[in-house]
Amino acid sequence: MSEYHTLTAAGAVDYARQYAGLADPQSLVDALEVGDGNLNLVFKILDRQGISRVIVKQALPYVRCVGESWPLTLDRARIEAETLLIHGRYCPRHTVRILHHDPALAVMIQEDLSDHAIWRCELLTGTYYPHAARQLGEYLAQVLFHTSDFYQPPQRKKADVARFTNPEMCQITEDLFFTEPYRIHERNTYPTALEPEVAALRADGQLNLAIAGLKHRFLSQAEALLHGDIHSGSVFVADGRLKAIDAEFGFYGPMGFDMGTAIGNLLLNYCGLPGLLALREAATGREQRLQDVRELWLAFSEGFLALAAEKTADATLATPGYARLFLHHVWHDTLGFCGTELIRRTIGFAHVADLDGISEEAMRLDCQRHALSLGKMLIMAAPHIGDVDALIARIRQNG
Repeated sequence: MSEYHTLTAAGAVDYARQYAGLADPQSLVDALEVGDGNLNLVFKILDRQGISRVIVKQALPYVRCVGESWPLTLDRARIEAETLLIHGRYCPRHTVRILHHDPALAVMIQEDLSDHAIWRCELLTGTYYPHAARQLGEYLAQVLFHTSDFYQPPQRKKADVARFTNPEMCQITEDLFFTEPYRIHERNTYPTALEPEVAALRADGQLNLAIAGLKHRFLSQAEALLHGDIHSGSVFVADGRLKAIDAEFGFYGPMGFDMGTAIGNLLLNYCGLPGLLALREAATGREQRLQDVRELWLAFSEGFLALAAEKTADATLATPGYARLFLHHVWHDTLGFCGTELIRRTIGFAHVADLDGISEEAMRLDCQRHALSLGKMLIMAAPHIGDVDALIARIRQNG
C-alpha cells in the first residue's frame, strides 16, 4: 500500500485498521473528513459508537486551496512526521503522538485530540486557558534546546540539518513572510481602503532593510529543528493541557522564528478582539493576551536557561553567561519575526479569523491597521526593546 494514491474515506478506515496499532481494529467503521487547511486530507476515524479513535492525515501533491497549479513535494509528510517524533521525544506532554507514518504514501496516523479544542477558535470567543502560553513556552524550550548545538553532538546535528532540509515549504515561508507583502503581488489580499498603508510599507526603505535582515537570518541560521508554523491554529488546548500539531514546515532555522510566530498570533488576537467581543470582554481578553505573551517568553527563556545550565554538551557553549547572551539574540529575532507575522497575516496570502472574522467593516479596518502598525513597530524597534516587560509597554503605547 506504499505507492502513492489519494485516500478515500473508506481507504482511510482500512489504513487505520492496519496500522493504528489498536487492540480492536475492526471496531473502526467510518471516516469523517475534517481537513480545512491548505495542504492536506485529514480524516477522523470513527468506531461503531461514532467516537473518533485516531486521525489519518495525508499530504496532497499540491496546495489544496489553489489546486494542481501550485505543486508541492510529498516529502513534507516525512519531515512533518519525523519532526513531531523528535519533538515528542523531548516534549511528549505537549506534542501530538504519531502512531505510524509511511513516507511513500505521505500519510501518518496520529492520536485523536477530540477532547481538545483549536486554540485560535477559543481565543476568538474569549475563552481563556491560563496555562496554555506557559505550556507552549515549555514545549518550545524543550524542543529547540534539545535539537540545537547546545545539546546535540555537532556531527549529528549537521546530519540532521541535511535530513530536515525542506526547500519547497521554506520557499513558501520565504515568499509569504519576507517578499510578497512588501511588493505588488497577485497573492496579496487586502481591502482597497488599506492601500495607503500597504503602499507605505512598500516604500519604506528602512523597513525593507530590516526585512532583508530577517529573511537572511531565516535562510542561514540553522539553530534548531523548528516546528516552522507554530500559530494558534496549530495548537490544541484543553483544561490544563496543550498539544502542538501540523509540523510540515519543520526545518533547522532560527529559534526566534518559532517564538515570533507564536507571539505574533497572540498579538493578532490582541489586535482583533475589539471587533470580535463586546467592549468589556475585549478589554479583558487583551489583557490576557499581554499576559500570555509574557508567560510564553518567560517559560521559554527560563526553561532554555535551566536546560543549558544542566545539559549543555559543548564546553565552549557552556561558558558561564553564554546561553543568556544567546537568548538576547533570540529575543531580538523573535520581535522581528513577530512583526512579519502580523503584517503578512493582514495583507498577504494567508489571513486569520482574528481579523477577517470581524463583521463590521470599519472596525475590521481599524483592527487591520493596528496590526500593520504594531508589526512595523516591532520590526523597527526590535533592537531597542530589552525585555518582555518593555515589549508590553511598547504594545500599550501602540494602541
